[in-house]
Amino acid sequence: MKQETPIQPSVYCYGEVLWDIFPDGARAGGAPFNVAYNLMRMGIDAHMISRVGDDQLGTDLMKKLQDWNIATENTQIDSQYGTGTVIATIDEHNEAHYDIVKPVAWDFIEFRNDYTHKVETAEAFVFGSLITRSDVSRNTLFQLLGSAKFKVFDVNLRPPFYSLPVLKALLFKADLVKMNKAELRLILDFLSKDYSTEDDSIRYIQDTFNIKEVLISKGSKGAIYYNGDSHYQAPAVPVTIADTVGSGDAFLAGFLSKRIINSNPEEIMRQATALGGFITSKEGACPDYNLQDFESFRSEKELACTQL
Repeated sequence: MKQETPIQPSVYCYGEVLWDIFPDGARAGGAPFNVAYNLMRMGIDAHMISRVGDDQLGTDLMKKLQDWNIATENTQIDSQYGTGTVIATIDEHNEAHYDIVKPVAWDFIEFRNDYTHKVETAEAFVFGSLITRSDVSRNTLFQLLGSAKFKVFDVNLRPPFYSLPVLKALLFKADLVKMNKAELRLILDFLSKDYSTEDDSIRYIQDTFNIKEVLISKGSKGAIYYNGDSHYQAPAVPVTIADTVGSGDAFLAGFLSKRIINSNPEEIMRQATALGGFITSKEGACPDYNLQDFESFRSEKELACTQL
């Protein structure tokens, strides 16, 4: 009897694809794009819904998608607006700062009927707040949220490109929300809620927006994952920092790569912090690596921990 090939789980990421312009050159980026890239490296069938300009930068980005085995059929071409760019600088603490150009092609992602079936059959649909800065892409996002079965909101606040009403609407739609500690405090401030403890704050977000799953990244202090009444902590993986560009996106990709195949929470969190650390140890959000490279890194770090 012929053995059937297992179906690879799929994830659709929605939002910005762009070029991060650093002092030493340009790198492909955008938070949802970084998530898709790392998911592909983890063996997940990741797709990107976005829009690029009809220009050389757009042609080069589409080639990146093809080279990285991310289908280009869901990325639109804009004849009026150029491909997205971000002027990025790195400070003395290796932290990245961004000047996000507007308007660009990804501000105008149009809804397509074929997106509906793709999104509703995917294991997860990933989106952030930056894509809501324009009416067109925001309206398309809310149409797709009506079809997605597991909605993952990567908060990713980029001033001044967010508003409280839209943030609240997205939180009410989300099944899982991922943010860092600073974003948690900022959202509490927006809601006129004082920060008392981490547990109280996260429970408040869960209760206010009826969100079962909340994921908080805390840099060198690791991460914490709330799923209903339970919560799970994971320490950061110690690495020598190359830069922090895309480390949060990699953390989310590592988390989802195990979450969508129903691994246990401890394993999900180990994968998340390991991939976040792995990318932090390399330059750029999308360094060249394969699954074996990452697994060797993770095994080495876990062995080192057992020997302490």
